Amino acid sequence: MNIHVDVNRIIAELDQLAGFSGGEPPGVTRIVFTPDDMRARGFLKAKFAEAGLDVREDPVGNTFARWHGTARDLPAIATGSHMDAIPNSGRFDGTVGVLGGLEAIRALQTAGYQPRRSIELVLFTSEEPTRFGLGCLGSRLLAGVLAPEQASLLRDSEGSTLDEVRSAAGFHGNLEEVKLPEGYYEAFLELHIEQGPSLEREGIALGVVTDIAAPASLRIAIEGEGGHAGAVLMPERRDALTAAAELILGVESAALSTGVMDTVATTGICDVFPGAVNSVPSRVKLEIDVRDVEAERRNVVLGLVEQAARTIADKRGVKVHTELLNADPPARCAQFIINALVQSCAKEKYTHKEMISRAYHDSLFMARVTPVGMLFIPCRNGVSHRPDEYSAPESIGDGARVLAHALADLAA
Repeated sequence: MNIHVDVNRIIAELDQLAGFSGGEPPGVTRIVFTPDDMRARGFLKAKFAEAGLDVREDPVGNTFARWHGTARDLPAIATGSHMDAIPNSGRFDGTVGVLGGLEAIRALQTAGYQPRRSIELVLFTSEEPTRFGLGCLGSRLLAGVLAPEQASLLRDSEGSTLDEVRSAAGFHGNLEEVKLPEGYYEAFLELHIEQGPSLEREGIALGVVTDIAAPASLRIAIEGEGGHAGAVLMPERRDALTAAAELILGVESAALSTGVMDTVATTGICDVFPGAVNSVPSRVKLEIDVRDVEAERRNVVLGLVEQAARTIADKRGVKVHTELLNADPPARCAQFIINALVQSCAKEKYTHKEMISRAYHDSLFMARVTPVGMLFIPCRNGVSHRPDEYSAPESIGDGARVLAHALADLAA
């Protein structure tokens, strides 16, 4: 089957979508349920409808656009991603999977293909943790790994709950209704930028993902004793920030201790109180991200961090409280989907490599309810979550074309 992808159309739509932003261009800021997010949703739903897809939304705003197959009773084949963006981000993260998925469907329609299984394009709500502090909100609820009652009580920085915010945005209904029925999908494929440099460095067209690393998040509160920076002598100090600094280095040391490149740990938040140059810090809050494709190895690192926290507390005379926010299991991509993607690369004579996704995606949670696969395209210098995030039009077209072949094979 000859697949023609309209690359110019995808790029124009990516540019239009980037215009729905709360920040200064070229950066993109699109926070879930804000006016910019709602305008972007309207734009995408119009595009889905133009392609003849049946569109529905669930109570948390996950959006589904279905191309009905001849056997409507069979589980569907799904593809898709997200379009929310962290502050001052780029225009390709997530959006390539949404608009590339749409273009794959349009290309199949133009080629005269008729799917046996329905093909559904999914726009996930709030893959980024920006507003509610928890990533992949929509896919967690779809997979049933986040309890609806817990989700309802999530709050943003202004104190508004998820229920209040989604209701104001026009999404009503009980969150219990979001979870997908068993066997709803036969397979889920996600097209995404790599968010790393390996494909570009090696001159390889596409990456076929075999495993998706999973995050664990720790929140650590350190309570010391404040005082005047001149009056509290060094031997008498219980400085919460120096304790935090030592612990941050301990996080790095714990990750390096495995000796494995797949283990990473990051202290991304360090909130210091009172934050005055002439005052000894009395309280510090840290948030720590630990990831690995092997859950057991990642959990060892978490244990080392907690052990370091106890040791530092005793040594420095501070109190340390640790809270595990989440520890999600890694995901393995399904071999039959890997095979479909590899064969699709071969049809178009594209080079490819099998690789690990060290960033996590909605596919990580979809793997709890259906077999998944991921296809990566190169991004310049491996840069992501920045205004200079960039994937070449040719790469976006390559990804959409291979995705189209794989969807056709699986839907047949």
